[in-house]
Amino acid sequence: MTDEQAAPIPGEHSTPPASYGRSLLSYLLRNKTADTNPLTHVRDIPGRDANYGSWPDWILPAARTCLHEQGISHLYTHQVETAEHAWSGQHVVVATGTASGKTLGYQLPILTSLATNPLASALYLSPTKALGADQLRSFQELLNGTIAASPSGDDAAPASQTALDNLRTIHPQQYDGDTSTDNRRWIRDHSRFILTNPDMMHMSLLAQHQRWMRLLRNLRFIVVDECHAYRGVFGSNVAIELRRLLRLAHHYGSRPTVILASATTSHPAEAATRLIGMPVTAITADGSPQGERTIALWEPPLIPGVEGENGAPLRRSVTTEASDIMADLVSEGARTLTFVRSRRNAEQTALDTQSRLEEYVLTGDVPPDAVQRVGAYRAGYLAEDRRELERHLNDGTLTAVATTNALELGVDIAGLDAVVIAGFPGTVASFWQQSGRAGRRNQGALVVLIARSDPLDNYLVHHPQALLDKPVEATVTNPANPNLLVPQLWCAVGELPLRDVEVAAWSQRDGVDVASLLAEMQDAGMVRYRQTGGGAWYPAGRYDEAWQQVSLRGGSADDVSIVCVEDGRLLGTADTARACAQLHEGAVYLHQGDSYLVQELDLVNGLALVTTDTPPWDTYARSDTQVHIEHVVEEVQLGRAANSMSVGIADVTVTRQVKAYEKKSHRGEILGLVELDLPPTVLHTQAVYYTLHPAFCSHWGIDDEQVPGTLHAAEHAAIGMLPLLADCDRADIGGLSTPLHEDTGLPTVFVYDGYQGGAGYASRGYREIVEWLTATRDAIESCSCVDGCPSCIQSPKCGNGNNPLDKTGALKLLGAVTALFNAAE
Repeated sequence: MTDEQAAPIPGEHSTPPASYGRSLLSYLLRNKTADTNPLTHVRDIPGRDANYGSWPDWILPAARTCLHEQGISHLYTHQVETAEHAWSGQHVVVATGTASGKTLGYQLPILTSLATNPLASALYLSPTKALGADQLRSFQELLNGTIAASPSGDDAAPASQTALDNLRTIHPQQYDGDTSTDNRRWIRDHSRFILTNPDMMHMSLLAQHQRWMRLLRNLRFIVVDECHAYRGVFGSNVAIELRRLLRLAHHYGSRPTVILASATTSHPAEAATRLIGMPVTAITADGSPQGERTIALWEPPLIPGVEGENGAPLRRSVTTEASDIMADLVSEGARTLTFVRSRRNAEQTALDTQSRLEEYVLTGDVPPDAVQRVGAYRAGYLAEDRRELERHLNDGTLTAVATTNALELGVDIAGLDAVVIAGFPGTVASFWQQSGRAGRRNQGALVVLIARSDPLDNYLVHHPQALLDKPVEATVTNPANPNLLVPQLWCAVGELPLRDVEVAAWSQRDGVDVASLLAEMQDAGMVRYRQTGGGAWYPAGRYDEAWQQVSLRGGSADDVSIVCVEDGRLLGTADTARACAQLHEGAVYLHQGDSYLVQELDLVNGLALVTTDTPPWDTYARSDTQVHIEHVVEEVQLGRAANSMSVGIADVTVTRQVKAYEKKSHRGEILGLVELDLPPTVLHTQAVYYTLHPAFCSHWGIDDEQVPGTLHAAEHAAIGMLPLLADCDRADIGGLSTPLHEDTGLPTVFVYDGYQGGAGYASRGYREIVEWLTATRDAIESCSCVDGCPSCIQSPKCGNGNNPLDKTGALKLLGAVTALFNAAE
């Protein structure tokens, strides 16, 4: 274990004054010995005082009065800077911490602008319906308070009365899939501040833009909230969608200012610029106060006598560990929020915590009502449920809640003493977002990150600098991806003829040959070109189908609908490749935190029928995979003779056939293997790869019989570590390793994007390959197992049953590879 600002914990001699977070941690470790201490690192994150700015002179006096009455007598510096940039017409992104008050930075210029101009309108986009509902409530409270504080009648100056009249015509409304037909019509005709999401914007506002002429003609502001959530394929599609929105706004005569809000991320200005296609200024200095936090990294112990796949040792599950920690924190009176991966895990964690507390009741350590003060957030994304949860946590009705990341955004929970994170949440940004829920009222608090049996989790708890000291990962988007761009170009042409000057500007802005793509679309009968009026592209064929051909969260139009048989609900869609891997008969499928059992996969009719009756195990597909190199984009040679290798990025075709699935208990034990009969699927994507000289492995002491297991283990660990750099999930990428690849004729390792056309993850891995493979080697080396386990080289989705794998050989190989990289620098 490493410890910064030495902690008062068992086995240590230094005893500085303990903060509240430290005292909670000491209690968690009260029965641990030096041999059983699960901590790998502890760090104190100092608190900070608030930094205030001056009120802008353009803010409505009544709005300022309203905020004073709410106890807000000053604005934080980042709120002032955001508001001033937006008011002056500069596109701006504010990237500050959780609960830092980013909302006021965009609410104030919107409110003032709509009060000044009776026609002005604004559009708000959020990645989730719940966040939109929260923001609607927040803006409505500000609007109502401002109206109430405004002078009226004989007491009002003409300008004040005009502003009051304009405020009463804003009519903020949420426009989403649950909005009734009548309400949609009323919102289009009357609302001047509309809160929606990318899906509704695509299918309604853009596809039917003539109906939205009033909004688009007077659009003053566009807010893109939680913009760090727009990453990968989804983010790339939203980036193209925003270009379409701004194009239509310009057509109708408006030049809206875009205000983006983000968690703390690396290079926020660059990410925001890539998202909207125009220069953006970043505000990153956080002026809000933050209480001191103690960050504890926690590795569950091995379970004696329990073995996983191929005899690998297994650790206690994160949910079991989280339940014990949660119960101990509750017994100390600490208000606690525990983040888990799924709603099923949230419910199980809450139940296990209650069971542990019942034991404490019997021993007199806690009062009987402590058991009932633990709950799970599992009621979906309904605003009233979230409000009730906030109220119960704030007034002490609930002491602790286990939740999915649904509560990562859009809640106002005060006074939290501890946050438990059951498994790394996937990105450093999400880690800080979740941990920011602790100590958010300028008080000390504890944050515990429990490592899952996963290479990335294992790496982070043993290399804390990669989590706590590195900049938050940059958001990866690629709006130039042809597979995503072509269907949206079809939509854009269907919305408005695409003029040659626009084609040239689009190509220059995003570095993609749009004219060539349009020419290919013309050959396919999707568009046609006319020379008249300076030259423009027009829709052709069944272009009314264009908007249905875009899947914002997938690379192409989805082929398989996921339907719950109990109530006929459409849960979502998936392309054929993902359906075969995740929706085959017998699969346990996770959708928005809920688990379902797949009863039938009908590829002919595009249906996956699921039920809510799920078994007490998880399923993992086994498959055969082939990778064919279509085109080498770039390749670099390193070393000489036997000690040589090449590293490259290539366009590839991945052919995959799911052959069976494996059933595993929640502890990781193998329960059985079930064979499947499914067709192969083809994926055209990008891969980062490296090849080795035929004598490379033997040069570094790796025997011939070790080579397959060595490459396989290195591939698995690399896939597990790429999310550290590429802002992706392990499920977004795949890989292949072989001692002799048919295209290269050499030992080769591939890691490819799991989306048609690629999502930018392999490209990021290629650019950061030195850091990536160095971290991969360190992750394997830091794992305490002997021959390999799920925390280092085993993969839950391995198509070959994690066989063969050679941990020793992988360490030698990656050590040699990184040595070559370092020598070349």
